[in-house]
Amino acid sequence: MKLTEKLIELEEKMTEMLEEVKTLKMYAYSLEDENEKLRRELCQYPEETKKAVEENAEKIQGEGYENLARLYNEGFHICHIHFGQPRKGDCLFCMGFMRKM
Repeated sequence: MKLTEKLIELEEKMTEMLEEVKTLKMYAYSLEDENEKLRRELCQYPEETKKAVEENAEKIQGEGYENLARLYNEGFHICHIHFGQPRKGDCLFCMGFMRKM
């Protein structure tokens, strides 16, 4: 293959890559626009709705912590290393995680 043929091939590949970058850039713009629109909508919700959502999130988070504590007390690991496996004795990682909760 001649040098000019290789250069032409390289140019074609670069052109394809540039088109793909342009497509991705337009997609990123549309995602940013949608994100901004959703943020504006979120700001328009009444305070009661925002408060109800926050309370529900706290409730769900509390239930999650309770479930993890129950699993640990039933003899299972809750640490990321051995999650869900039966444990023999105390696990420093699980205990550290429990302390953070």
